[in-house]
Amino acid sequence: MEHMQQFDKDLAECLIERPSEYLEQLELAAADVLAASRHREDNGEEPERTPVQVLLYSDSQFGPSTMRNLTSENVTKLVRVSGIVIGASKAKAKATAICVRCKDCLGVMFCPCKPGFGGVQLPRTCHLANNVEPGAKPCSLDPWVVQPEKSQYIDQQTLKLQEAPESVPSGETPRSLTVAVDRALVQRISPGTRVTMVGIYSIFTSQDSKAGSKAASVAVRNPYLRCVGLEAESNASGYDETFSAEEEAEFRAFAQREDCLEQIFARVAPAIFGHDDVKRAVACLLFGGGRKSLPDASRLRGDVNVLLLGDPSTAKSQFLKFVERTAPVAVYTSGKGSSAAGLTASVIRDAQSGEFYLEGGAMVLADGGVVCIDEFDKMRPEDRVAIHEAMEQQTISIAKAGITTVLNARAAVLAAANPPSGRYDDLASASENIELQTTILSRFDLIFIVKDPRNYERDVQIASHVINVHKEAREAEAIDGTMDDAAMGMLSDESRRDPKQDFLKRYVTYARRNISPRLTARAADLLEGRYVQLRSRIRSRIARRDEDAPAVPITVRQLEALVRIAESLAKMQLRREVTEEHAIMAWELFHQSTMQAAEAGVHTAALSSEQREEVILAEEALRQRLAVGAARGERLLLDEMVRTGFDPRVAKRAMVSMIQRGELEHRGARKLVVRTSA
Repeated sequence: MEHMQQFDKDLAECLIERPSEYLEQLELAAADVLAASRHREDNGEEPERTPVQVLLYSDSQFGPSTMRNLTSENVTKLVRVSGIVIGASKAKAKATAICVRCKDCLGVMFCPCKPGFGGVQLPRTCHLANNVEPGAKPCSLDPWVVQPEKSQYIDQQTLKLQEAPESVPSGETPRSLTVAVDRALVQRISPGTRVTMVGIYSIFTSQDSKAGSKAASVAVRNPYLRCVGLEAESNASGYDETFSAEEEAEFRAFAQREDCLEQIFARVAPAIFGHDDVKRAVACLLFGGGRKSLPDASRLRGDVNVLLLGDPSTAKSQFLKFVERTAPVAVYTSGKGSSAAGLTASVIRDAQSGEFYLEGGAMVLADGGVVCIDEFDKMRPEDRVAIHEAMEQQTISIAKAGITTVLNARAAVLAAANPPSGRYDDLASASENIELQTTILSRFDLIFIVKDPRNYERDVQIASHVINVHKEAREAEAIDGTMDDAAMGMLSDESRRDPKQDFLKRYVTYARRNISPRLTARAADLLEGRYVQLRSRIRSRIARRDEDAPAVPITVRQLEALVRIAESLAKMQLRREVTEEHAIMAWELFHQSTMQAAEAGVHTAALSSEQREEVILAEEALRQRLAVGAARGERLLLDEMVRTGFDPRVAKRAMVSMIQRGELEHRGARKLVVRTSA
């Protein structure tokens, strides 16, 4: 579009105002130029004339900026909108010209079809036999018979475009728009892809109109976009924002400061008091490590997954809300109201055509960003299993209703959960406080135990901090109270935005898109040595039977987590290499989070050999009372174990151990226990 404006501004304006008329002429002119550029055949015949599809692209915005602002004034005009493709139908054949034959005079006629969702209106009478002799019998009414084998077709596909999550106003539901793509644009986009489309805003009549509403359907039309050009995001880092030279210089000057990391950590959730280690982890999650592609076409994820587990009222949800506002791309959801299909992808039947099409869930919509899952422990176990693949391989495999495909889900996961009893029990072991399966725990790079300690000095500091936050909010409300609603709306979008938070969001976007650090030899040796020492220490403890396996498993995934954390720290300073200093900071953060979570609470080493034998006997007693596939109430089962002579603590510990190994599983809001395997 920019080239056309440079050539002729009036022509560009006419193309925007009347695109259907001018786009057809452009394609005819392009076909003429292509035919003229070809040489004659060897036998002297003219080269075959082939149709040409003209695609329009534009770097500058024209028309409404979002699909939310599309109105009836934009119908039949050219618009440019951006969003996420959440659904894609199968490719179908769309007729461009229908061949019909009169059953009386056997005359043949071609009727051109309207592009997009438009059809064709056949004439009621036949005029092909006008030159017959006088007195001949005219053709009957509606004599046409469609000749499918002689008609002309093109490929067409229907997409469902939805607003990006970060552009939806607070309290509003995201708007969606049906999009029709044809010819070269068919099957180029999969659900979850962020695109910028140039198309003609059109209308069509819905086919599912009821018989009683035919009169109303004559005047009411459904809008859709006939796409004439689209650009997909090549990388998974949100929209391609442009940065001026002054901004880039400001970013690089900020990265050269000695207190760069401390400044970034201080800007993470400034309204939350304390939790310095959690803020460092959230900063690592926002920046992320570097994605890597191996020679065998497999990929290693670079996103950092973080789990916050602990007492209520410790600002876990506030951290999630901060990440939702700060990350370039973020989706917030609650575990209680999220299903496996809502998190990954679902197969939907189209009400009009009856066909099945894919619709991406939260993990797909957050491709290139962060998924914030609150109340993670309230999710059903089968729903948690559905995101295993998305958290490690960062893909979602679908095989439903004849649709087999793989969607991208390159998103970090920030989850918040509560212990089984609601509060963290310091008198219980780590396995009893963390009742999540090891398969899901090993996919989290950093796991934090967030406690609410009862300390007088800390309570005074927190109370003072909270009161100051409320006082500042009251002062802002007092200033806003003198303005009308329109001025308030303008202020909320521009003036009320914190400049430091806006700088952090832009800085995160710049670093994620332009910086991809790699490990130096010394940093790699340090991480490798620390990991091997940690594994050998845990192995020796288990061999001496001092304690059971840790509640949080230490596997190769944790070594990869150390690499990702070190890379994210280097990315904060816009470094191309991960130094030994970054590796040491990554190890300290990992030790203060995941290792302390695994070692928190009462250890199994506090049990004597006789008590450990009792735990083994209690596990065998549970297996005898529960057949594979059977379910019983947890409280009834524990009471029965106590009545037979087992210590309540030993019985509970045995049940927790079997749940960790996957032999038992909680159901029915954690009231029932089901034996899943032998």
